[in-house]
Amino acid sequence: MYDIDKIRADFPILSREVNGQPLTYLDNGASAQKPQVMIDAVTRAYSEEYSNVHRGLHFLSNLATEKYEGVRSIIARFLNAPTEDEIVLNSGTTEGINMVAYGWAAPRVGEGDEIVLTIAEHHANIVPWHFLRERQGVKLVWVEPDEDGSIPADKVLAAVTERTKLIAVTHCSNVLGTVVDVKAIKAGVGDVPVLVDGSQGAVHMPVDVTDLDVDFYAITGHKLYGPSGSGAIYCKRARMDEMRPFMGGGDMIREVTRDEVSYNDPPMKFEAGTPGIVQTIGLGVALDYMMGVGMENIAAHEAKLAAYAAERFAGLNWLNVQGHAPGKAAIFSLTVEGGAHAHDLSTILDKKGIAIRAGHHCAQPLMDHLGAPATARASFGMYNTTDEVDRLVEGLELCHRLFG
Repeated sequence: MYDIDKIRADFPILSREVNGQPLTYLDNGASAQKPQVMIDAVTRAYSEEYSNVHRGLHFLSNLATEKYEGVRSIIARFLNAPTEDEIVLNSGTTEGINMVAYGWAAPRVGEGDEIVLTIAEHHANIVPWHFLRERQGVKLVWVEPDEDGSIPADKVLAAVTERTKLIAVTHCSNVLGTVVDVKAIKAGVGDVPVLVDGSQGAVHMPVDVTDLDVDFYAITGHKLYGPSGSGAIYCKRARMDEMRPFMGGGDMIREVTRDEVSYNDPPMKFEAGTPGIVQTIGLGVALDYMMGVGMENIAAHEAKLAAYAAERFAGLNWLNVQGHAPGKAAIFSLTVEGGAHAHDLSTILDKKGIAIRAGHHCAQPLMDHLGAPATARASFGMYNTTDEVDRLVEGLELCHRLFG
């Protein structure tokens, strides 16, 4: 059974009030709240166990190294990666995608080569490719969603040509909630590498990178109920062997002399400098917590929330929901007829203790395509309830009365 009361009790912030109202936190797409077990682990790591990792010979360094390196196997289990050596620890999805852009793509692309993207990408999966467009003449090929927000795999595959060097695609849109069939995309392109932005996907559904067969899969910790500044990217070992280092510094080297440098083996080859030690330890605890609840259970709970929210929203003929793709995640980008700006909606809902996100959600090409400069986004997580959907609807009805 999915014990929602127990899960909510594990997140201390959910018991607080905002503006005299119970907190209804629906901004999970931007960043999720944290379970007490993760907070305790971070506190303990700083107060009782802190030291720098790797190469230290004293007790605290060995302890911190053991806990830090242990997270690699936790992430491998979370993503069902074949081996923990295919997990590069970093600060989050943005760093992971930039690592691929600079370490794998930049040495392999030139004038007229193509990178296929969907119009639904987050800026983190757009801007690094624009760098290659500006600096090396790469052509960005854009795939637009269907009218209902779906992004069919065959539509992505139709954009692939003999000049395609990489497909970079979201697993789940942070605006539309659309889930993309990245397995079918990879199956259809053979040797063309596929990079997946899993910032939302890994939160809302079980992910098996072995089954998906994708080349790169990036995750970010603060959306996974872990600390900010934590994350990882799964890289197939064959792709790792093709990559040059992304950044230079300590840990990623084997030997440095005045005349040359030799590099460490992957994944250390891509992890320069002192890492986010405590953040990464916290991420491991957060992922263990999620796996303890069960990713299938979380997905089923959120699917019920999504269906209930969609039903409630359908009864409001003045409310516009962006994206109705089948099987979408519990992410809803909303506008209200009558002239209310998304920022107005967010401000009014905040007075009712309801936290949502307002703006372009770091997805301006998609927003331009939709003709919506901003939306109010309600994004649900493992601890949200149907009662909170009802509170949101009541708040939206208030907004409509004020601006309708």
